[in-house]
Amino acid sequence: MIFETHAHYDDEAFDDDRDLLLSTMQENDIGWIVNVGASLKSTAASIRLAEKYPFVYAAAGVHPSETAELNEENFAQLRVHCLHEKVVAVGEIGLDYYWDEPDHEIQKLWFARQLELARAVNKPVIIHSRDAAKDTYDLLTAHRAEEIGGVIHCFSYSAEMAQAYVKMGFYIGVGGVVTFKNGKKLKEVVEAVPIDRILLETDSPYLAPEPNRGRRNSSLNIPYIAQQIAGIRGMSYEEVVSATQQNAARLYLSEKGRREGE
Repeated sequence: MIFETHAHYDDEAFDDDRDLLLSTMQENDIGWIVNVGASLKSTAASIRLAEKYPFVYAAAGVHPSETAELNEENFAQLRVHCLHEKVVAVGEIGLDYYWDEPDHEIQKLWFARQLELARAVNKPVIIHSRDAAKDTYDLLTAHRAEEIGGVIHCFSYSAEMAQAYVKMGFYIGVGGVVTFKNGKKLKEVVEAVPIDRILLETDSPYLAPEPNRGRRNSSLNIPYIAQQIAGIRGMSYEEVVSATQQNAARLYLSEKGRREGE
């Protein structure tokens, strides 16, 4: 079955049919979903979903665009969320320089704090990095992120940068962009990175793959992503699903080997 490693089913885009949609996942071969927090509010909502559905897990974190909301008091609450039994990662965290706000120094401060939180609670990280390649890599290096482990979500940089992250022990999150006609860079990444370092994700409700580009995304679209990866790598669809499922289970569900692949 497919392991969906990054979705946002707490998003208002699913308010009308959230439960109906999630109830169809397993019959459509979606075996596991990680619902990823982007703020304190969405982290709490992600945990509620994980409590309701046995196949849903949560990630607890504050997206760089939401870091202005953080202070010592609510950061303490975030730490409590991270200790929940169904929280499997700290994320999504990182840097987003596409917008001018929040200030980049604020983003870097809380990125660093959340990296150290992940170390403290012994959980991997889900990294969001947009237009911030150097600062993201430098901060991860400075905080010895190879000892923490995790995934670079919605990877958007070069194949060379992807290989550097793989060397650091990270996984590469591949979503719908790999199916786009203008997704050449991500296709090169998929070709260059070992299959045992690739994770399937949708970022639902965003970034729906072809042929559903522009519509609301859901985990039901993951087969299009897996098929594209199979074609690029000369593998069968079943091989891609199996390999990526094992990768995600190793990162998120195993007590040992999150970073070393044991």
